[in-house]
Amino acid sequence: MFGKSAKPSSGSTSSPAPSHHGDQKIRSAQIDTIIGKGTTIDGDLRFSGGLHVEGVIKGNLAADGDNATLILSEHGHIQGEVRVPSMVLNGAIDGDVFAGGKVELFEKARICGDVYYNLLEMAVGAEVNGKLVRQKPESGKFAPPPVPATDSE
Repeated sequence: MFGKSAKPSSGSTSSPAPSHHGDQKIRSAQIDTIIGKGTTIDGDLRFSGGLHVEGVIKGNLAADGDNATLILSEHGHIQGEVRVPSMVLNGAIDGDVFAGGKVELFEKARICGDVYYNLLEMAVGAEVNGKLVRQKPESGKFAPPPVPATDSE
């Protein structure tokens, strides 16, 4: 009666079953790009679709399209600004986060920066060291990253 879930299983067999409950949602998302645990990217990154990060990104991260999703695993780390429609976070981000859709923070999530969101789900143990700023649904679409200024006068 208590403690048992009546939810049907997702049926996904693309990876072995993780040890904690939150990764069940992570497995159900479509992943187009994976940045592995031993990988470090030094520079800005743009992506579309699903991006799963287990490594380190030292630069700003931006998504193209309204259906893009960032999944940052427990070992993943981003050092820069993040602009995505939605994200699932169990790793660390040092920088501001802009998400027009849903932000899911699992128990090992760490953000050192402000979080601009439309919907937020936060597990016990997750940390945000910055402001939480809710964006209204009308302005829920995330703003594209600013274009760098050029010295062409």
